[in-house]
Amino acid sequence: MARVFVTGLGVVSSLGFGRDEYWRNVVAGNSGFSTIAGFDTSALERTVAGEVRGFVARDFMSAAEARRMGRCSAFALAAARMAVEESGLRAEQVSGERTTVVVGTTMGEADVIGELEDAWVRGGSDAVLTRKLPLCGSTLLPIHIARAFGARGMVQTLPAACAAGNYAIAFGADLIRMGRADVVICGASELLQKIQFAGFVRLGAVAPERCQPFDKNRRGLIVGEGAGILVLESEAHAVRRGANVLAEIGGSGLACDAHHITRPHPEGTGSARAMREAIARSGVTPDEIDFVNAHGTGTVANDKIESLVIGEVFGGRRVPVSSMKGMLGHCMGAASALEAVACVLTVQTGIYPPTVAYETPDPECDINLVANSAQRGPAEIVLNNSLAFGGYDAVVAFAKPGRLPDPSLRNSVSLGGAR
Repeated sequence: MARVFVTGLGVVSSLGFGRDEYWRNVVAGNSGFSTIAGFDTSALERTVAGEVRGFVARDFMSAAEARRMGRCSAFALAAARMAVEESGLRAEQVSGERTTVVVGTTMGEADVIGELEDAWVRGGSDAVLTRKLPLCGSTLLPIHIARAFGARGMVQTLPAACAAGNYAIAFGADLIRMGRADVVICGASELLQKIQFAGFVRLGAVAPERCQPFDKNRRGLIVGEGAGILVLESEAHAVRRGANVLAEIGGSGLACDAHHITRPHPEGTGSARAMREAIARSGVTPDEIDFVNAHGTGTVANDKIESLVIGEVFGGRRVPVSSMKGMLGHCMGAASALEAVACVLTVQTGIYPPTVAYETPDPECDINLVANSAQRGPAEIVLNNSLAFGGYDAVVAFAKPGRLPDPSLRNSVSLGGAR
């Protein structure tokens, strides 16, 4: 099996556009939260979100491209353009049948569907309906990227709830390992949408103004939006062209609680399995993991159970843990993709992102939290946790290039103790 390298990163987020601006704000612990401007919240009890401000599609694409896609697709294409530019791939190296595009999302262009419904109810003109209808499919997210770069390999949309980003990265890495692609443009994109936001408000899951992961007085999540895209390459392809390698993709763990549509299993069976698989398939032991980027939504049940699982998987070892959702909000399908970008940058810099707005320790969240300020430490191998509605559990490991054992040895590692 081939080693899989990360060679490019792209970001559209409430904390900035591009890896440098994004990372500066992450390390500083800045908040991306603001009062929602994109839709009317007057009938809702909550009005704050991690909304992307100042995004102009024409800054990243032609007018013709911008006209034929919705905002969620535009986020994805903008992030992909940044990632490919950083990778240094020339047009002929990224086009063709050996380049695949995999994009995760939760709801895709559901806002366009809402506009179509409104137009039909109001008896809108056929011209409006004809113009909007081709923009609404979630399947279009990877197609827009493939068209932009001439990538003629597989295209895939993965609607894997809030774990969609990790699912896309894991799937893309596996395609390279299986020899089915040399280059994969992968990640996820999500748009802040009224139907989604209102649903979480009605569930009582949204905090008033801030998200406090793992804090005793946490009151829920803050909804966010954005896109995170990674360029993955096989080792042979990256070496042949002299690529600047940012990190190596280790193992991934994918599992399901098979328990409840919104509540995680009280023993965290799926998430424990996913973490153990990601570690084992990387060919390492839990003692070699330096940092865990937690799912950490700021909801009572999620944080409690994830803390339990982390303690169990690491056997009481106090591995540093952080959640970025106090800064970005929960970006749904794009959450783990944006956090994957941060994991790569943690591997590069040795900086652990902070868990902001942490005030009161919770005895039921007994973890070694990177609280309020970024910290420096070893970052040879880090984990990115994503634990979504319905039991979608996905964990991906990122490592310094050359730190992991030969890929041919990895699947022989025992998953002992996994449930």
